[in-house]
Amino acid sequence: MMATNPNYPHKWTVEEYLAYEEESGIRHEYIDGEIYAMTGGTPDHSGIAANGVGELRSQLRGKPCRVFTSDLKVKVSEIKYLYPDFSVICGDIQFADEKQIMVTNPILVAEVVSDSSEKYDKITENEYYRSLSSLVYYLIIDQSRVHIQLYTLQDKGWLLQEFTRREQLITLDVIDVTLSVDEIYLDVEFGDNEEGK
Repeated sequence: MMATNPNYPHKWTVEEYLAYEEESGIRHEYIDGEIYAMTGGTPDHSGIAANGVGELRSQLRGKPCRVFTSDLKVKVSEIKYLYPDFSVICGDIQFADEKQIMVTNPILVAEVVSDSSEKYDKITENEYYRSLSSLVYYLIIDQSRVHIQLYTLQDKGWLLQEFTRREQLITLDVIDVTLSVDEIYLDVEFGDNEEGK
């Protein structure tokens, strides 16, 4: 989800950021002293994220992994705090704070991107999330066409795969899940030439 910076007047310390977010009740991402209010999503954005969460929840039932919505904050580093559209954690949750409102060990994070957030999510957040030592999968899901990018951590680095057809399947071996592209885009229509648009 795209974040906006409403021209906050100064560099924020982490302590100021966390206190302000708790006081305001508004989610913000924090990057190197700047804070960014999280904007609302479109129906397609929300629906795609819900579909992804639903698919993961169904397939992870009874397994040692859990899926979380965009309400869960991920501490990427001491100066970066982000809210992925959904994430998966396996085993014990590693919390970054005593209040247990932010985590440090997702194995999967996913972002649903719009035209306005595509460059940010595909380049900037991509680098941030892939710096997490726990991360194995990073999903970038386009909300304007059928197009999903999957980054998978392998011995020699990150492998990028792209999925542009509804009949394709996305295999996530480490968490024993197979996602259907069609299910992720359930009830989302782009017209006759949606694939590879």
